[in-house]
Amino acid sequence: MSTASQADSTPLRVVLAAESLRFTWPGVKTPCIDIEAFRITAGESVFLHGPSGCGKSTLLSLLAGVLVADEGRVSLLGHDWSQLSSAARDRCRVAHVGYIFQQFNLLPYLSVLDNVLLPCRFSARREAQAARNGSSREEAEHLLDQMGLDRNLWKRQALQLSVGQQQRVAAARALIGQPEVVIADEPTSALDEDRREAFLDVLLTACVENHSALVFVSHDQRIAQRFARHVLLPEINRAASTAMAVDA
Repeated sequence: MSTASQADSTPLRVVLAAESLRFTWPGVKTPCIDIEAFRITAGESVFLHGPSGCGKSTLLSLLAGVLVADEGRVSLLGHDWSQLSSAARDRCRVAHVGYIFQQFNLLPYLSVLDNVLLPCRFSARREAQAARNGSSREEAEHLLDQMGLDRNLWKRQALQLSVGQQQRVAAARALIGQPEVVIADEPTSALDEDRREAFLDVLLTACVENHSALVFVSHDQRIAQRFARHVLLPEINRAASTAMAVDA
């Protein structure tokens, strides 16, 4: 067999995996997540969609170890989140996951640049990766330039920015240091069409260049074609499909 054929047949590395996953919010009788299997491979771009209330944001929190499953297993790079302490989950997350939260989670009194550099402050791995071609500050500035954020805003506190500007800062923070996984929860909701397309260009290109897997949640079906795989969450989440059947 040729070298090329051998490379083509090499299985892709699984970076995120959920198996027999169940999660129920405290005080609620029925689970909101019930997924038999869901896997993300290195470098893969996944568009995750579904109606409101089907568990999209909850699933992202479980994949990133922000929440821990009641049953089953969620693993990042082979590490089972449930087997790690809260502090260890935080360290693992900041080292390997870039998360664009729906509410951004910027530190309001820090500058734009300092917010982008936060992952590098908490992870030696992200700092080293960001500084591969210079310094982490230069990488942060490069990402903000790519996001189209005017340089005269970079020293402002995050609370002084518009919602759309904050969204782009949150994306730059998620991308710095080439994390293996980028998780994005409705990251284009506050952007106009031109900004949305430019944002997607930067995000998708950065993930390809860094071989980062991307899990992207959105209601905007117009952008679905830009992703390699589409997942309708109610089709894999038995809790959501059951709830929708009852509502119908």
